[in-house]
Amino acid sequence: MKIDLRYFFSFLLLVSYFSQAQQIEVNQKKPVYQHHDANKRADTVLRVMFYNVENLFDPREDSITSDEEYQPTGMRGWTSSRLKQKQINISKVVLAVGGWEPPDLIGFCEVENFRVLYGLTNYTALKNFGYKIIHFDSPDPRGIDVALLYRPEKFRVLQSKPIRIRFPFDTASRTRDILFVRGIACKRDTINIFVNHWPSKFGGAMATIPKRNYVASVMRKLADSLLSVNPNANILIMGDLNESPYEEGVGKVLRAKMDSLNLAPDDLYNLLAGAGLSWNRGTIKFHETWDAIDHMIVSRPLLSKATPHSLHILDAPFLLQDDEAWFGKKPFRTYYGAKYIGGFSDHLPVYMDLKF
Repeated sequence: MKIDLRYFFSFLLLVSYFSQAQQIEVNQKKPVYQHHDANKRADTVLRVMFYNVENLFDPREDSITSDEEYQPTGMRGWTSSRLKQKQINISKVVLAVGGWEPPDLIGFCEVENFRVLYGLTNYTALKNFGYKIIHFDSPDPRGIDVALLYRPEKFRVLQSKPIRIRFPFDTASRTRDILFVRGIACKRDTINIFVNHWPSKFGGAMATIPKRNYVASVMRKLADSLLSVNPNANILIMGDLNESPYEEGVGKVLRAKMDSLNLAPDDLYNLLAGAGLSWNRGTIKFHETWDAIDHMIVSRPLLSKATPHSLHILDAPFLLQDDEAWFGKKPFRTYYGAKYIGGFSDHLPVYMDLKF
């Protein structure tokens, strides 16, 4: 029998990774996947991560949301065991982003409720790190929300609240909240965080532009209000904005700049500008082309605590699989169509370090 060596070595790599991950759950002295860290982070450094985890659903029925697809009797055949595996997978991604210690702040989108986040932080390898959860149920019809996890020793919460979105031109439509969290980072400075998940392009990219533009305008007003009170406000906007950096909502309405030179005091800078984006590098793939729709955007004062090239995309081999239809690699998802394959997400995570 002829063996394709590419698949053989991919298999050995995958076995090696999961063997290492199992060891980590017992002994937390080494990272699951050492992306670039050589040492433990200083107490003045805050590592921030954002990840669209793609449908982290609770298999229990929710009578007020349309989540029938992700129930044991639904089309996906979603069960408690599959949820548990997904939570374990996400924990491995978090540890891989962390290196020698896990991230201090984690923004998530596409989580259904508090329960799935509690399972993630208490019944996986993350249980030893004391993550706290900030989550509010949103009016999204499918029941998918945004959330923020944080490590209390590196971040002290001062305020948190959901910002509801109501479209004046479509009052019956509902979408995800913007999650606002203000806190003290590294016991040194205040930071204002907004976790976003803008309306998707489902139903047509052009037809859905007004909704994304409206959420972008709300987000811009929130940033402007903080900067008007304090021109030195540290603002971090993260999330799946369902647009690339140069599309209308991000580039024109939110006005997130891609050039860090000559920024005005109230300008916002999109850290994706320094992430090395190209047709074969991004956070999500459509056909043969990668795109970047998972953003971290900062105010000018906060940029001084990072660098224009501080944003990283975690493209570790275990998060990818061969793309037989369009060549190269693609994200290793939980489902391929309706078939369960037990992967991670259709997005890759982004992360950066801030030094206070």
